[in-house]
Amino acid sequence: MSATGPIGYFVHHQGRGHAERAAALANALIDLRNVTLFCARDDIFPALDERIELHLIPSLFEPTGREAPAMAALPMPGTVHCAPLGWPSITQGFASIAQWFAEAEPALFVTDVSAELGQLARLCSVPHVAVLQHGERGDTGHMAAYDSAVGLLAPYAEQLEQQERTAGMRGKTHYASGIGVDCAEFPTREEARRRLALDDAEEIVLVIAGGGGEGTPSAPLTLGARNEPDARWITIGQVRSEWHETPPGNLEHRGWVDNPRDWIAAADRIVSSCGNTTVHMILAAGKPWVVIPEWRYFDEQFCKAEVLDREGLAAVSRHWPSHAGAWDRLWHAAGLIDIDRQRAVIVAEPDKAAAQWLDRLSSQLWRGTEQRPALEAVA
Repeated sequence: MSATGPIGYFVHHQGRGHAERAAALANALIDLRNVTLFCARDDIFPALDERIELHLIPSLFEPTGREAPAMAALPMPGTVHCAPLGWPSITQGFASIAQWFAEAEPALFVTDVSAELGQLARLCSVPHVAVLQHGERGDTGHMAAYDSAVGLLAPYAEQLEQQERTAGMRGKTHYASGIGVDCAEFPTREEARRRLALDDAEEIVLVIAGGGGEGTPSAPLTLGARNEPDARWITIGQVRSEWHETPPGNLEHRGWVDNPRDWIAAADRIVSSCGNTTVHMILAAGKPWVVIPEWRYFDEQFCKAEVLDREGLAAVSRHWPSHAGAWDRLWHAAGLIDIDRQRAVIVAEPDKAAAQWLDRLSSQLWRGTEQRPALEAVA
């Protein structure tokens, strides 16, 4: 291992945010040193530089049917989150990464995200950087990964950090606001509406359903849309319906779209959950914004929503409005948001800054190893 060694990067394959920021960072990093990505899927990444190696490994979280049933109920120690016994796929995945450690002699390994792989890197004597996410992550498993890491990479601005994060954690964190998210200047409202064939005079409420869960429930949306008959409510993304709904005529579902930036730019107001990609796109656009966090492990979205509320960047409800009055209160709060303050959270070229930080950190960690005398000379 040496200061010039490659950087490995494990990418969780659920949702889109992990792959988007991994691709952005790898593409920026490849001009500085070799990069190898490890993931259970190869079809979730944006375009990757041809020099980047993508190494497929078995999923560490999904059973294959070859697991040992007698060990399925055995408890896990507090230092891990997902480490069941008798899973050949996990054995193979960890072995593949450990073999790469031995053969590639990496300078650094990045985990996005896995407390277990962070600890594996440390036990294999490979320095690692853990991607830091919002959420209640003070448990033994997360802290074992964070404490053993040489650095933490937060894909959000320092302004959006949780208050309970310790000075020690903050001191070794690089904040990369909006990394992997297309936060370039948005088209004007009028330009976006021309592209989408939308009337300039219409009041449009855009509802963005994220890609990491089961979909946004449409029943609360029917209440909000019916309460505003002169506004046009449009959803993009995955929406789930319930049998008791009576959808109004001003609510329409567009499903997945390949141009969410245009839809965000065209909207007068926005409703969304608070996945990392969604949050940074809306902050970059600057809009009156209602946030309803979705269930995620460790209350990730609830903690992110609390920070957005604390900073005055969104009107937040911990659950979907169940009547028209609740929507009215949220829209009143959303109307008080300073959209320039939203936009100020986004920084330019966070991928390049993060790549330079990783490269610099790698060089610092291995400083002096190139000048070590040969073992024969020592003897």
